[in-house]
Amino acid sequence: MFPNIDPQNGIPLFEQVCRQVKFAIADQAYLPGELLPSVREMAQKMAVNPNTVARSYGELQREGIIESVRGTGMQITAEARRICQKERVRLIQERIVSALQEARFSQLTQEEVTKIVEREIQRLWKSK
Repeated sequence: MFPNIDPQNGIPLFEQVCRQVKFAIADQAYLPGELLPSVREMAQKMAVNPNTVARSYGELQREGIIESVRGTGMQITAEARRICQKERVRLIQERIVSALQEARFSQLTQEEVTKIVEREIQRLWKSK
């Protein structure tokens, strides 16, 4: 379910774990009321230190995505999917803005960038 965590990509490991869980929730791999794996189990699945997962779970809890159920574990909240979908859109928009800024600083014209984007959209959506 979870792609490998990449310690070399510059994104802190705890944030990568958070993103993986958020994307899984946005894709309905986890549903409201469902329990996440324990910290130890998730750490083993993702090949990271349990402290990293504990920190990630704490962040997800602060964001209202998961909640602690006494004696049971961490449960997906009713609002989690909406929050995670919104976060996914924000991350994608952030990446697009960054790529567009780089294109502008590289002195590509708006028309050149539009052609690149349209070509890639066609290529990526065609492969589905």
